Amino acid sequence: MKAGFRPDVAHPCYDKIARWNKEGLLQPIETAKIKNWDKIFPVFRNLPDLQAGEGKVWMVPWDWGNTSVLYRTDMIENPEQSWNMLWDKQYAGRSATIDAVHDTPLVAALLVGVNPFDMTSEEMDKVADKLREQRPLLTAYTTDMTSVEQSLASGQLVAAMTWNASAVALKRQGVPVEFMNPKEGMLTWTCGYVILKDAKNVDLAYDFINSRLEQDSGKALIQNYGYGASTTTAFEAVSKEELEGLKLPADPEAMLKTTVFTGPMKQNDDIAKMFEKVKAGG
Repeated sequence: MKAGFRPDVAHPCYDKIARWNKEGLLQPIETAKIKNWDKIFPVFRNLPDLQAGEGKVWMVPWDWGNTSVLYRTDMIENPEQSWNMLWDKQYAGRSATIDAVHDTPLVAALLVGVNPFDMTSEEMDKVADKLREQRPLLTAYTTDMTSVEQSLASGQLVAAMTWNASAVALKRQGVPVEFMNPKEGMLTWTCGYVILKDAKNVDLAYDFINSRLEQDSGKALIQNYGYGASTTTAFEAVSKEELEGLKLPADPEAMLKTTVFTGPMKQNDDIAKMFEKVKAGG
């Protein structure tokens, strides 16, 4: 990367948009310049924090998917379909979780029965206690999915919090794994593209975003990684059989009926501080 390089486009997830916007990092995107805007599923293009005024948005949705427990079916037989697997003492030292506020603390909140997106201080204490239960059982907090996949393949890990792509990758390698559908609900997220406030090449930024919304781009995203594309046209290019094999519905609204959508957390900064303290042993 050249010294002084600064990107004009970034790829954040929806839960970050309100905070990035509050910090003045974004410029509005004109939907009239997004060729396939009307092909984006309404459930994504109508998200509240995306709206930037008539005909404008802060983010163009591109991908969506799930976060769940990926586990070795040859090492864990007939388990309860629950996030509690990542708190199970019998797998101590052989499990890992994602090092992100909107993943592990969110799941801990679900397990203690509180609203992850708007907690009182007392409820946050309950979540912290649940996270403290988990900490000594884990091999790692991480966002390095390549290392997680390698550890699951070798048997060093028997279970880990991952995204769809890890399940797809390991199954293609012949590793006996299953991407859990927890009774508490998978997490569902959507990410997309934003144009940064001080972008120097705005026309090129629009060209890039438009290229990512082409049918072939979305088709490759689905087939290669098991993530959902934001456009209906991408799903039209993938067979029903392939989608069934990926356990990916052609309509994200069908998925959202049984999953937990990862939106903004009102106490995000406080939860982040709490999570850091717990990870450090506090």
